[in-house]
Amino acid sequence: MSDFELFQKEFKKWQHKFGLTGYKIYFKYEPLDSAFADIIGNIRDMVVTVRLNSKLPKKDHPFKDIERSAKHEALHLLLYRLEQNAHYRYSSSEEIYEAIEELVFKLEELVGRGHS
Repeated sequence: MSDFELFQKEFKKWQHKFGLTGYKIYFKYEPLDSAFADIIGNIRDMVVTVRLNSKLPKKDHPFKDIERSAKHEALHLLLYRLEQNAHYRYSSSEEIYEAIEELVFKLEELVGRGHS
């Protein structure tokens, strides 16, 4: 199974576990500037694109974990509505990003490896 296939399979597993089945999900395997993976989309339309970095720098190869990256992005989807709503409040984008990222990393540990 390719990295991209594993990424999609693992993301879909967590999407279903978190009950996020109302979203239309698109996957892309393309170069990203500074991430293993990311998620972008439109919460109102419930459409998101989940991307896996196809050109990971050699220095990052020892840290590559496809399953963890997929779970991480599924956790971002879980928090997506909260993140979008937070942007309407009096917080900077940077503050919101840092708070969401901190929570996602905490949830990753609470959720565990996810093999079931």
